[in-house]
Amino acid sequence: MIKKTFAVVALAALALFAVPAAANAAGYVANDKVTTSGAAVAGGTVTVNFAAGSFTAGENVMFSVSGSGTATLSVFKAATVSLVKAASSTGAASVAVKLPADATGSYTVTATGATSANVGTATITVAAADAGTAKGLAHTGYEAPMLLIWGAAGALMLGIALVVVMGIVRRQRANA
Repeated sequence: MIKKTFAVVALAALALFAVPAAANAAGYVANDKVTTSGAAVAGGTVTVNFAAGSFTAGENVMFSVSGSGTATLSVFKAATVSLVKAASSTGAASVAVKLPADATGSYTVTATGATSANVGTATITVAAADAGTAKGLAHTGYEAPMLLIWGAAGALMLGIALVVVMGIVRRQRANA
């Protein structure tokens, strides 16, 4: 009897912790409904689009941008900026984000529906201005091809082996 009760309690605890709560997924805009376009470079403008059905038709959507520097939504410029716009009749919404001239790192755009409470996010990643250039790091040391280095090391080892063998042969002739 105790074993059966313990088994039932263990299964109930497993079911409680193993099954995710359905409410956790409610109210979020799916990633496939969020697109970005434009130049994600310092000084560029990126448009973040939330597809139809992301929000309730005509509801106010509050956009906010936060990141490692200042960004501009409409005419507001600050480290964290907010802007309220109305969603279209299909529930779509979009916002243009003007990145600062010295932008680097990641900026997160968050859109929150006032009526539906749906939340959508997009991340804009700006690479450093010198990233991806052909210069790279300064070279130090010898820049010979590896084949040449290995060939020289092999010739040196062959020369040492030849000197050792010639020494052994000379000693054998002297003793004979």
